[in-house]
Amino acid sequence: MRPALLALMLAPLLAGLTFLPAAPARATPPLHRTVEQAYPQLDYFFQKLVRERDGITIDGRAPFQSHDKFLPGKIATGLADVLLHTPKDDPRLPGMLRDYAAIADLTVGMENDTWGIYYYMGALYKLKQAGLLARAVRPATLDLLRRKLDWRTFVRQPAFELINLPTNYYGVAFSIARLRLLMGWEDAHASEVLLDKMLKHYADYSGTYGFSDETDGQGRFDRYSILLAAEICERFIETGLTVTPELKALLRKSADVALNAANADGTGFTMGRSLGPYGETAMLEILSTAAYLGVLSPEEKEYAYAYSARIGERYMDFWYDPALHSVDMWGKGRRTDTYRGKHRILGENFSLLHQLISTDDMWNRAGMKDAAPRADLAAWLVRARPAFSLTRFAGGEYDRALAIWRDGPHVFSLSMINGGPSQHANSPYYPLPFSYGIVSGIADSGAAHPQLLPKFRLADGSELIATAFMKDIQAHDVDGGYRVTYRQDALTKLGKNVPVKDTRIAVETEYVLRHGVVTRTDTYTPAAPLDVAGVSLDFASFSRGASVDGTDIAFHDGAVRGFAVQGLANCRADDVAGSEAYRAPYGPMATLASCGTGASTFDKPLRISWTIRYE
Repeated sequence: MRPALLALMLAPLLAGLTFLPAAPARATPPLHRTVEQAYPQLDYFFQKLVRERDGITIDGRAPFQSHDKFLPGKIATGLADVLLHTPKDDPRLPGMLRDYAAIADLTVGMENDTWGIYYYMGALYKLKQAGLLARAVRPATLDLLRRKLDWRTFVRQPAFELINLPTNYYGVAFSIARLRLLMGWEDAHASEVLLDKMLKHYADYSGTYGFSDETDGQGRFDRYSILLAAEICERFIETGLTVTPELKALLRKSADVALNAANADGTGFTMGRSLGPYGETAMLEILSTAAYLGVLSPEEKEYAYAYSARIGERYMDFWYDPALHSVDMWGKGRRTDTYRGKHRILGENFSLLHQLISTDDMWNRAGMKDAAPRADLAAWLVRARPAFSLTRFAGGEYDRALAIWRDGPHVFSLSMINGGPSQHANSPYYPLPFSYGIVSGIADSGAAHPQLLPKFRLADGSELIATAFMKDIQAHDVDGGYRVTYRQDALTKLGKNVPVKDTRIAVETEYVLRHGVVTRTDTYTPAAPLDVAGVSLDFASFSRGASVDGTDIAFHDGAVRGFAVQGLANCRADDVAGSEAYRAPYGPMATLASCGTGASTFDKPLRISWTIRYE
């Protein structure tokens, strides 16, 4: 028997020895105590801004030269968090208020759009509530802010249409209008219209499923689609509105997905773009809001809090780099999309720390301040949450859904969507079983990196891949596991901003999920004989020490112990450690398995299958 094949057969047995996660080395501290570490970090940036002003640099980057269009608002809210945390009788407070006013004067004329406007409005309103606004912002600057911090800068009048923005920005516009009302800067009309627009989009593009498509029905669902219900509820709470039963019902759906995908190590969402720590803070927002609004059971609340405490601890231990005095989403082999590039390093610190502070406050208001997190979170997740769930996002001409499968300490998120404009060819939106340390997308990867999806290169130069046109998504129990199937009557022709349907090839796809093993099988059928220049399949893995035996690859180190392919002619394995091209949001990949076959006439069904074995 071939050595690599023997290793693949033994992998499930080895995996069974480590099925349950190890107990944490130490007790997780209460979230509130962990979040207290955010204030020294904010104070560091406060003092650095006072000293360096618009010449500030962080790890070689000059934030005010980076065209970060949200930065003034994030500065305003991050520094306001420091002011609001400082006792009223602290002798430092008068000087801090003067410094805040000076920084407001410095940034008031700078570009500040959409989210930046929202952040700034929230800061002003909280300072007003605390009785600090008159000392924190000078009258002339406040008057200028009143004119600049306006939802009308990105919403067309009189139709109330967004100007070249995804539909989730209706929520941003509503929040700004509502805060302007509370500041006494306008009446309630705009906030009411924008709220109606936002909720109507939910109804139009999510129907009974309750998750927001970021496009006008093209099928882009990711962590934000699940988070948005919590964000809307947060805006209601923040501005004194009563959260409706309908919104609570949407939030309950989001909380179920969050708990199904929760991991005791504090990791969060693994599919879609803009992840890094945001894949984890999104969980914090959903669950803290759900706890505050009472949509969790008492038991769920206890364990959701324990998970939240792990997320907070992970931020401080993993994402924050004390040597940089900064969050690090860009070093240590990590990679983000351009949207969250390192040019935004200052703003990312402020927004992430603000999320930690605001979600901690929500947990405190839910009665959990300084509560001791439950130590048996890992066991509860296995015991109380479903081993498998299928959450539907949309139906109709095409199906969109998320299958979540829990295998001991591993959680897989099989996201079956299309990514929509600008994202459909990027691997974080592929229909793959994403799982921390096992399968990851690569931000802004484009079609050059066909992670775990066969890519057909036709003789006419076309490149086709099965990404966007899923139909008939079904899930069933099978012996010892679960089976997910769907079909596509066309593949996606790469090279355009939007998915382009190519009906020359159809495909039926099957995933089988068993303990320690994930198998995907595609059956491709040509509509007519096709000249194919080649078919390729890549797998960028975190595992090392690859040995190749035909189309079987065994790994010596790492969670993935084996990768086997059927239907292609050969495979190779290359060391890609240190490569900029092969980085996940949370760390570097180590080995690239590349499989393929040469030119042929494609005139009958072709079955291509791969199997990942992990421990």
